Amino acid sequence: MDVLSLLKPYLHLEKVPFTERGSRLLLMKRNGGLNIRLAERWFKLDPRISAYRQRPPIVEELYFTDGDGNPLEYTYDFYPHRLDFYTSLGVFSITFLDVESLLLVFPPAACGISFRVHVDEGQIDRRGGVLHVSGNIRRTIAYTTNRRIVTNVIEKVEEGLDIVRLTVAEGSQAGLLLNLTPRLGYNRYIPNLEKSLRAAAQRWEEWFAAAPAVEAAYQKQYYYAWWVMRSGLISSRFYTTREAMTPSKVHYVGIWQWDSYFHALAYRHIDRRLAQDQIRVVLDHQRPDGMIPDAVHDEGVITHLTFPVEADVTKPPLLAWSAWKLYEEDGDREFLEEIYEPIARWNDWWLKYNDTDADGLCEYQHPFSSGLDDSPLWDQGMPVNSPDLNTYMVLQMENLGRIAGALGLGGE
Repeated sequence: MDVLSLLKPYLHLEKVPFTERGSRLLLMKRNGGLNIRLAERWFKLDPRISAYRQRPPIVEELYFTDGDGNPLEYTYDFYPHRLDFYTSLGVFSITFLDVESLLLVFPPAACGISFRVHVDEGQIDRRGGVLHVSGNIRRTIAYTTNRRIVTNVIEKVEEGLDIVRLTVAEGSQAGLLLNLTPRLGYNRYIPNLEKSLRAAAQRWEEWFAAAPAVEAAYQKQYYYAWWVMRSGLISSRFYTTREAMTPSKVHYVGIWQWDSYFHALAYRHIDRRLAQDQIRVVLDHQRPDGMIPDAVHDEGVITHLTFPVEADVTKPPLLAWSAWKLYEEDGDREFLEEIYEPIARWNDWWLKYNDTDADGLCEYQHPFSSGLDDSPLWDQGMPVNSPDLNTYMVLQMENLGRIAGALGLGGE
């Protein structure tokens, strides 16, 4: 079964980003041109939680051009591993070479690209150019081609915005590497193009092949879900201590606590370490009092909010339940040894700090801690004794008991 072609009806660049496992690069289409957004928050520039959604793309209005620099019209096919753009000059193909690098394969004809880029400075060189975002946020965009360059200019449009125009002579087996990185080292090495395209396809084929089989009637939706589960992974960076799934690289850049537990349940079927790391990434930031953050992002954690009330914020206690489900799949006792004590401290935090009226039932101190942000349960204010929370507590303690039994700690 060709899963890569099966998913084409679900993948539209106007709404769905072309991205790769671990990558922060999101390639999308808008008004005919292509944009590249970064799945990064940049709190140092704007501390608002959702500011990254309004931040302009770092690269925008990217067009394929003819040899004279005129934009080309195109249609496209979107596969998990590559994009094919069909123009009057031939096919421009794009794939991921690595998580920070897009590889563009040129057609044999004389052609080029142009794009606008939000940077502070740029400089051309013999094989392309290098552009920089400086200040509190440092990013570099290096573009490199192995085709003979005809035109290569960087023009200042306004402060913080340049336009790049590049045209190349006709030829074969040539392309352009676009590397967007926060690192001091840049990738400017263009490998064999056909091998790179095959390697990109193989990464996705191996992922889909590892998923459990499903009946034919469900395959399209099923493999689309597995596409989401791979494309949504972000690489480790700063507070994001493990490779982890983010709910949306476009709208929710971060790792939410109970989302991670549910993601782990899916990953347990194909990659034990990846599943376990969805739990580790939130435990890495457990507070000394036992509380686990509501969310983790590259630049910090969310443990306290001032809206709609001021209180600590977390998520429901489903950690032991999800950990036991992983154990039922893989029997990895050492992982239970690793996480048992943190889970027990997490359970104690709920009992010690979240029963303010001492009636034996735990309370939500913040509405977002429930995962039900806009529920009428909160209309009369906080804290709230809620049946779902106390049901979760029962599940938590039942599964803590199972874990303790598996570790020979039955007395606990």
